[in-house]
Amino acid sequence: MSRDYSVLPRVPWGALGVISAGGMIGALARYGLLTAFPHGATGFPWATFGINAGGCLLIGIIVVLAAGSRRAPRLTRPFLVTGVLGGFTTFSTYVVDMQHEVAAGAPRTALLYGAVTAVTALAAAWAGVRLARAVAARGVTA
Repeated sequence: MSRDYSVLPRVPWGALGVISAGGMIGALARYGLLTAFPHGATGFPWATFGINAGGCLLIGIIVVLAAGSRRAPRLTRPFLVTGVLGGFTTFSTYVVDMQHEVAAGAPRTALLYGAVTAVTALAAAWAGVRLARAVAARGVTA
């Protein structure tokens, strides 16, 4: 059975390229931080928590500033948000960290980590949006 791929939208190769390059940069930055700040099997994974919270804050800021800027190149947001910060933030590691904590006998830490990370990530993204809107309202441009 053959498939008809002509109905699929044209692939935006430029966007895929900048997302891939950004993802590599973000993933390498995350790897560096996780390597520099390891945690024990039952300890709170502060590095992953900080990466996800900080990344979500930056996503909120960049989405607002890039959307409101006519001077930003077209591929800025895919590169920075989807690529760099998508590769930097690590919600899959967050889930694996929780699994490891449960397996190591620290279910309370896993539950706390899960709840605090989800709430903090959402709050950080919201704070980033609010901060960027406040900066934009004052007429400060990047």
